[in-house]
Amino acid sequence: MWAASGISPNLHFAIPGIALWSAGIAVVGVCIAILGVLQFRVAGTTVDPRVPGQSTNLVVNGVYRYSRNPMYLGFFLALCAWGLYLGSVISLLILPVFIVYMTRFQIVPEERFMHDQFGELYDKYRSQVRRWL
Repeated sequence: MWAASGISPNLHFAIPGIALWSAGIAVVGVCIAILGVLQFRVAGTTVDPRVPGQSTNLVVNGVYRYSRNPMYLGFFLALCAWGLYLGSVISLLILPVFIVYMTRFQIVPEERFMHDQFGELYDKYRSQVRRWL
């Protein structure tokens, strides 16, 4: 995002107090991601998305009552905060790319695995809790 912000300096914006707003959004994002990790730890399952076969429990409580992907949501909010802090329209255009990429290459494969691993229990959870928020 930082590199993208240098592409077109005339597409920058300034909002009074943006540093404070950005910090607040970043803190919320980091807290959401950490809560997701902690909930996985409490459940005794892996947080490593590269090895879904090590998922031993379906986590549906805590922050997972509101988002099926709070860690990715936290990353998104941190990126959003960074883009706002940079004050760059070009940087903010990366946000939808992040969502599309993460959904296609990370979340959808994880959802297929979760369905295979936990079946109807996962399908019920999936019908009750949104993917992002």
